[in-house]
Amino acid sequence: MANRTVMVWIVAIVCFVVLMFVTPTIPQDQEYHDFADQREFFGIPNALNVISNVPFFIIGVIGLILCYYKNFFKLSLRGELCGWTFFYIGVAAVGFGSSYYHLEPNDARLVWDRLPMTIAFTSIVAIFIIERIDERKGTYSIIPLLLVGAVSILYWRFFDDLRPYALVQFVPCIAIPAMAIMLPPMYTHSSYWLWAAGFYLLAKLEEATDDTIYKWTNHIVSGHTLKHLCAAMVPVFLTLMLAKRDTVTERISLLQVWKISWTKYKRDGVETESRTITYSTVPTDE
Repeated sequence: MANRTVMVWIVAIVCFVVLMFVTPTIPQDQEYHDFADQREFFGIPNALNVISNVPFFIIGVIGLILCYYKNFFKLSLRGELCGWTFFYIGVAAVGFGSSYYHLEPNDARLVWDRLPMTIAFTSIVAIFIIERIDERKGTYSIIPLLLVGAVSILYWRFFDDLRPYALVQFVPCIAIPAMAIMLPPMYTHSSYWLWAAGFYLLAKLEEATDDTIYKWTNHIVSGHTLKHLCAAMVPVFLTLMLAKRDTVTERISLLQVWKISWTKYKRDGVETESRTITYSTVPTDE
């Protein structure tokens, strides 16, 4: 386990070095602020992009309450409560920060959109370390990871370089589904992590096709608005997972479960094919 932890950190450091010293500087494209849907409703500029952030606040507050209400989520490991608390604080803050940004999109306001997201991203990584790699190291990693997220935002603002922020945002998109599949969980309903990752990837696709979706829907809804709604499904699925899960008696990774299921499927298929089938003559009218 110790060797695995060391390898994870080595890979993370190598990825950071490659990003910072091999790739060119990534400045903030000012066209990013030019969203397809800029309609005003009820006196709210960019109304749908603003209002579609409300689900983040709702699920963030619900999750935060359930973290402390009679231990509803049955959090048993040291650091779990802290990790999930920061996650739900980040999610709820996205509701405010992203709404504030979309009222008047610019770089200064974008800070308050991205900062809560880094809190959610980095706390999730810490939670995964606690659950699946090492409880003690994961607990101690919460604050350093949160600081890494904050520094990535400051680095972008002071040096107009998105590389550290890109690392903070996109590495979890790869690492979390990979760890969810490869590392054995201590709780049931581990597949909810994959549902959450799937919705986040869909959200990023919708963000990239903002204008295209707006045209496809005959200017009813834009890709960025749908991006907010799909991204809000991430904490929804994770909250459902927390509410439904139990501690497993035997820790088996999803990859092992899939292999066992596939082996059983193939075996059953062979047995089905080997069964004797009898035919009866069906009379026909002449």
